[in-house]
Parts: sequence; C-alpha cells; structure tokens
Amino acid sequence: MGTWHKIIFGDCRYMKEIPNGSVHLMITSPPYFNAPFDYPGLFKDYDEFLDLMRGVAKELRRVLAPGRIACFVTQDVRINGKLYPVVADINRVMMEEGFTYRDRIIWRKPEGYIRISRRSGVQIQHPYPMYFYPDNIFEEILILQNGKYKYPKITPEFNSSKIDINEFNEGKWYLSVWDITNVLPLKGRVEEGIAAFPEEIPRRLIKLFSFVGETVLDPFLGSGTTMKVARQLNRNSYGYEIDLELKPIILEKIGYSPHPLTDDSIEIYEREDARRLRTSLQKKVEKQRSVVKKTRT
Repeated sequence: MGTWHKIIFGDCRYMKEIPNGSVHLMITSPPYFNAPFDYPGLFKDYDEFLDLMRGVAKELRRVLAPGRIACFVTQDVRINGKLYPVVADINRVMMEEGFTYRDRIIWRKPEGYIRISRRSGVQIQHPYPMYFYPDNIFEEILILQNGKYKYPKITPEFNSSKIDINEFNEGKWYLSVWDITNVLPLKGRVEEGIAAFPEEIPRRLIKLFSFVGETVLDPFLGSGTTMKVARQLNRNSYGYEIDLELKPIILEKIGYSPHPLTDDSIEIYEREDARRLRTSLQKKVEKQRSVVKKTRT
C-alpha cells in the first residue's frame, strides 16, 4: 500500500496545508527552550517559547480529529542554574486550549548515556550539603487527547493494525516507564548535532494510537524520525520544520529519492517563513563547549 508524506518548511503555528480534523496522531519533540547545548539563544525569553507552544496547541486543536492523541517528548531545562518547568507548562498550555491530559510515560535512558555532562560531578568536587544536582537520565512523553474518542466496530480490515501482544509484553509497553536507549548526536551520524529521539518511541506510539493508512503529524520534524517510522508502518504523514538547513538530513533519513522504487509519495514545500538556523546554533553550541573545556582545565 502506497503512502504519502508532505514536508513543509515553515512555521508550524500556521499549518494551512492541513485540513481541519484530518490528522489522527501527533508525535513531536519541541525545542527545549534555550537548552545550552542544543538551542542556545533561540528564544529571547521563556515567554516567547510559551507563545510558540500556545500557537502550536491552537493549530493541533484544529487539525487533530476528535478524540485523537498528541504526544510530546520533552523535559525540563536547566539554564545558568535555573530549572524551567517545560513539561508542566506544555501540559498546562495544551489543557487551556481544550485538550485532556490522558497520561504520561517516563522514557528512561541507560545510565552512562548522558550526552553532555554529569551534574553529580559538582558534588564529588564539593562533598558538602547544597552542592547536589542529579544526573538526568529520563525524559517525559506527555499524552494528551483532543476530546472523546468513539471506538469503531472492529472488523477484519483492522487486522493489519492489530498490536502484537508478544511485542507489547516483551517490551513492557504496559509500564509507565519505558527503557529505551537514546540517540547520541555523534560525529558521522545523520543526527550529528541534532537532538533526535530514538525510532522506538514513535514506533510504539504509532502502533498504540493509530491505524494503518491514517495520518501522523510532527510539527517539529527535526531530522525526520517520526516521518521515517510513519512511512515504515504504512501511515501517511505531515512534517513541519522551520529550519531549511535540515532539509538534506530529513531527506536522507526518510529515504527520499526522485526515482522511488515504491508507491510512496513524498512532497516538499518551502514557505517564505522558513529560516536557516542550524549553522548559527552550532556556532553558539561550540562556544558553550569551549567555555566548559576551559572551566574543566
């Protein structure tokens, strides 16, 4: 079965390409505010970040079909010693825009896969009270619902969407904590310098919250992980990404070819509100790293 996929480079607060109520599942990982080693200085302040999330929430309310699910992979961010409650605020904004808070999954990463630094090192250097900051090995998957869902009568045509209960049990999907190895943005990888989540997260969510042939949306497409997995699982997809510099990375990850060997259709749109961000962000990240190196010497 051929699927279609539409990549739009532009601001996801304006998803004019998507008809009302035509999306069946949203999976995304929004920018972690001004996280020092990913998005330094991207927003002028926290209120600007929350304004972005509110604009996205309004559009999600419009494009998601009744009763369908929006999933955010995110975590709180510490900047200059101050912890910003990103998880709670995204949840609050979505609820204020009419969504129901359905559930939360803790995504636990393996110990030792900390990407940037060990906060506990401060305690080791200063073994006294009040120096403690724990090493962070988890993120949260917020699950919100757009009203009530009307369960369909299950017929043989739904068998292709049936969840493999052996996979469900062996992977312990039934728990509120998922142990999944994270993607380290190492040199030479497609995700180099990009905060991408592992494919296992959208794979589980797509199987749990959508049927074959339905449509998945990622408003912060990044390297294209959600779209890649949607295509593998025979779902259609929309992906919005404001940074045009990520275009070659997305196309490589999803397996785009001008001469496709399958019936899948991939369309690419570049709007006037798209920007170029990756180079400037990476330069800022390098400055952050050089400061850290100098501090450690």
